[in-house]
Amino acid sequence: MELQTISEVSKRFGISTRTLRYYEQIGLISPVKKEDFAYRTYDVDTVTRLGQIMILRKLRIPLRQIAEILKSDSAKVAIEVLEHSLSEIDEEITSLSTIRSIIEIFIQKLNLNTAEFALPDDELLDIIDSLTVSKMNFKEKKTMEELSQASETLSKLSDKDVRIVYLPPAAVASIHAIGGTPELDTDAMARQFIKKTRLDLHKPDFKYYGFNHPDGTKADGSDHGYERWLTIPDDWEVEAPFVKKQFPGGLYAAHTIPMGAFEEWHWLWSWVENHEQIEMELGNAACMSGLLEEHLNFKNLWSLDISPDEMDKLMQLDLLIPIKDHRTDGFKRMR
Repeated sequence: MELQTISEVSKRFGISTRTLRYYEQIGLISPVKKEDFAYRTYDVDTVTRLGQIMILRKLRIPLRQIAEILKSDSAKVAIEVLEHSLSEIDEEITSLSTIRSIIEIFIQKLNLNTAEFALPDDELLDIIDSLTVSKMNFKEKKTMEELSQASETLSKLSDKDVRIVYLPPAAVASIHAIGGTPELDTDAMARQFIKKTRLDLHKPDFKYYGFNHPDGTKADGSDHGYERWLTIPDDWEVEAPFVKKQFPGGLYAAHTIPMGAFEEWHWLWSWVENHEQIEMELGNAACMSGLLEEHLNFKNLWSLDISPDEMDKLMQLDLLIPIKDHRTDGFKRMR
């Protein structure tokens, strides 16, 4: 197999180039520098390794534990991680089976007494005490298609996983980089900006946003960029390379992830796309169509003297899609 570009690998595995760059950042995979070719390519070993990562992610194994498995030459580490995951799944199956059994009995009771909804507390306790957890029988062999389908089903967001939030308009200090490692480069400059200006003192409620700009369409990934915004006091001016801009704010569908779980962008997109009364209000395609990533706890973390890996373990992001919420149509607004 010849070396593959970041774009080719992204399409092959159905994951974003943002995810691939993050995997590089945390040491899960490494690109290969091709002679006379300045940008990311991946060899056969890396592509194989990435395939293993994708299977483990579909099995709901966290990235940190995947890193532990891949770093070890011993199967013992993988066994320990998988056994722990199996224990968690068993607990989840038990809980869901219990809830399902109770709901079935509720339905049976209500069918016998359709006049009203009533179930005595003592009877409810007897029902719960009498439940037996049924074991789920799985075929020994599961195809990759079945695994992907199961992963997709479990990955669907429900209403409780998504918040509708209003982000207020704000002046922002914008920093932008293209090629190489734009996420890391802009993050380092943003931290220096906070330190130099003491933004945390002048604006204790500052927000920290980021987005692809541009998203990158060239096969070699050379046109990928990332832009970050720090909200600043309205009367501030900023020095180059920062540019002062105005963020218009608006209504967003928000979903919180731990740093690195960028595959959940697809989950949030699907939730909004399939909602009957919520409509995407997308913007400039070159700027990730108006989608944003907000570092939720950045103010508490930016000045800590810890490694990037330790920082990522603590970091949470809000994935944000601009929307119109038609559920409020027809209601009068108070003046």
